[in-house]
Amino acid sequence: MNIHPNNPMHGKTLQAVLEYLVDQYGWADLGVRIPIKCFLKDPSMKSSLVFLRKTPWARAKVEELYLRSIF
Repeated sequence: MNIHPNNPMHGKTLQAVLEYLVDQYGWADLGVRIPIKCFLKDPSMKSSLVFLRKTPWARAKVEELYLRSIF
């Protein structure tokens, strides 16, 4: 039973979202689409997740790109 049928982000972890985007675009293209240092210089899942969890505006950009890419 889906409690939030109109929210495509419901139940998605930040890690799952980022893994999807990296699989879709790769780090290089992700850095072009969202030009933040953690995607452009020595990107890693761990460092990117730390940054995104501390930086609401960057997380919002990642979530927005995710939503655009699944629809």
